[in-house]
Order: sequence, then structure tokens, then C-alpha cells
Amino acid sequence: MSEADFTAPVRDPEFSATGVRIERWPRSLTTAGQVLVEGGTLALLTSYGRVIDSAPVRAVRVGRPWFTGGADRAVATVNGIRYRLTLSGSGGGREGRALTGRLLEVLRKAGGGSG
Repeated sequence: MSEADFTAPVRDPEFSATGVRIERWPRSLTTAGQVLVEGGTLALLTSYGRVIDSAPVRAVRVGRPWFTGGADRAVATVNGIRYRLTLSGSGGGREGRALTGRLLEVLRKAGGGSG
């Protein structure tokens, strides 16, 4: 058998953002975390790659918070726990808005609920 017989195709995640501030009211869990949507699962990771929480996309509710003016923010309910995500990115506000919009779009297309 050749080495190629043992390699599985590597798929790119549907969505990945780093440098994400992840908060669970009332405290911050990480200021440089990662949000990953891959294989029908949403995962929130610390800056060290440790899983904070994960769930199938169909069980996740996500939306923009109505109480803040920050377009770079999203609220995700994962396993019954609400997380506030700030996807500022390295480019600041404009890039953060685009990342947040893309996350919402990917989750809605994958079957996640909107909150």
C-alpha cells in the first residue's frame, strides 16, 4: 500500500476567524480566540486551541445583538449558553463587520437558527 492510501482529503473549514474576543456574561473567556465552523459543527476555541464549547450547527442560535452599536459583534447560544463574540479582526471595524456577516451567513446556510 502506498502512503496515499492512508491520507484523507483535507477540507477547508466553512468559516474560521482568529483574534475573536469570546465572552460569557459577565466575564471574558479569551481576547484572542477562534470561531470555527467545520463539518456541520461550530467550535469556540481559546487562543491555545482548547475547546470552550462546540455544538452541531443545527443546535446553535446566532444573531447580532440589538443593544449595541457594534456591527462586529454577534451573540451565539451554544448548548444553552450565550456567548458574545467580537470579531474585530486586524483591520478593525470594517473587517469585523464583514467577518460577522460572513459567520451569520455560513451558519444560516448550514441550518443554524437565527436569534
